[in-house]
Amino acid sequence: MSDDSDSRDEARGDASPSPDEQLSPDVLEVETVYEALGHPRRRYLCYTLLEDTEWTLTELATKIAAWENDVPEHAVTNDRREAVYVSLYHAHVPKLVDEGVIAFDETTETITVAEHAEQVLAALEGMGASLDASQETHAREEIDERTE
Repeated sequence: MSDDSDSRDEARGDASPSPDEQLSPDVLEVETVYEALGHPRRRYLCYTLLEDTEWTLTELATKIAAWENDVPEHAVTNDRREAVYVSLYHAHVPKLVDEGVIAFDETTETITVAEHAEQVLAALEGMGASLDASQETHAREEIDERTE
């Protein structure tokens, strides 16, 4: 028995994906990827994952506070680090955990990459400087220094 629906779809120019061609549930929707990268602190957090795949929350807060204030990490004040730490802990880390971009161990306060990290990081690298040139510059400088 032949399947005439394929030839009719081709004749109509129907570009709808067949059930076999639909996205896996393991792939994030584009809108979700953009939401994950929609806040500058979440983008900074994702840039840190390009540098290393495991961070403590304190390390991240220090690095992000340094980038945001354009100062070296050793010059970050406790107040600035604490402000970033609190926003990461209460807002940005839970958002990225919900999207499966990162995993967060409450006991050790350690952040690692999760199942959707690769997809979000690829999108971030693709968008790069078009989102925020200074963010990419901060991240790329440190990544380049580590690879030299």
